[in-house]
Amino acid sequence: MSTYSTRASSHPSAVARKLLNLMESKKTNLCASVDLTKTADVLSLVDKVGPNICLVKTHMDIVDDFTYEGTVLPLLELAKKHKFMIFEDRKFADIGNTVKLQYKGGVYKVAKWADITNAHGVTGEGIVAGLKEAAQESTDEPRGLLMLAELSSKGSLAHGEYTQGTVNIAKTDKEFVIGFIAQHSMGGETDGFDWLIMTPGVGLDEKGDSLGQQYRTVSDVFSTGTDIIIVGRGLFGKGRDPVEQSKRYKEAGWNAYLKKVGKV
Repeated sequence: MSTYSTRASSHPSAVARKLLNLMESKKTNLCASVDLTKTADVLSLVDKVGPNICLVKTHMDIVDDFTYEGTVLPLLELAKKHKFMIFEDRKFADIGNTVKLQYKGGVYKVAKWADITNAHGVTGEGIVAGLKEAAQESTDEPRGLLMLAELSSKGSLAHGEYTQGTVNIAKTDKEFVIGFIAQHSMGGETDGFDWLIMTPGVGLDEKGDSLGQQYRTVSDVFSTGTDIIIVGRGLFGKGRDPVEQSKRYKEAGWNAYLKKVGKV
C-alpha cells in the first residue's frame, strides 16, 4: 500500500494533495465531527482538538447562531492556526442546477469557505457538474467533493446497486471528486483513480447508539480500506476530555495506517 505522501505526489486533485501532505506532516488521519449547535461551542471544541486532526467536519445548518462573520471567519483562522482543512457535511441531493445554487449561495455560501463537501448520487451525475460549476464561480481556491457511497447507520439503503451507481458517478470527474464517505474501499485503481475513503461510525468504546448509529473499531475500518476516520461523540460526548480523546484517536488511527502500509 502507498503512503499518504506517495499518493500526494501523483494525485490529480489539488485538494487531495493538500490533505494527504497535511496528514503526513501532522501524522494524523483523524477528522473531528463537530455536531454542535452554538458557534462558541463549535469554535471552542475545534480549538481544543485542532492540533490532533487533519480535518474538521461541520454541519453549519444546525448552528443556531450562525453568521458568516461570526462563525466561518473564526473557523478559518483556527484552520490556519492548527493546520487542518474544513469539510462541510452538507450531503447535497438534488438536480445539478439546484445544488449549484445551494452550494454557491444562500445563508451558508459553502463553496466560498469549505475545502470539501459531499453529495448523494441519487439524482445522477449532474450533481457533480452543478457543484463543480458553483465551486469555480465562488473561489479561486481548489475544492473537492466526496460522494456518499455507504453510510454507517442501521438499515441504510446505500449498498449494492446504489453504491456501484455512485461509484460510476464519481468516475465522471477525476479532479473534483476526491473520494467517498464509505465503510470499504471503492476500488478504482485499475482505472487510474486514487479515491480517499473517509469513514464515519468509528469508536474505540461504544458499539452504537439508540438512533441506529453503528460503530466499528479503528483497526477494523483500516483493514477494509479507510484513509481517514471520522469521530464525533467519541471525542466530546458524555463528559469526555476532547484533548485527551483526540490524542487517543489520533494515535490509534496513525498506528493503524502504519500497519496498513507496512511501516510497523
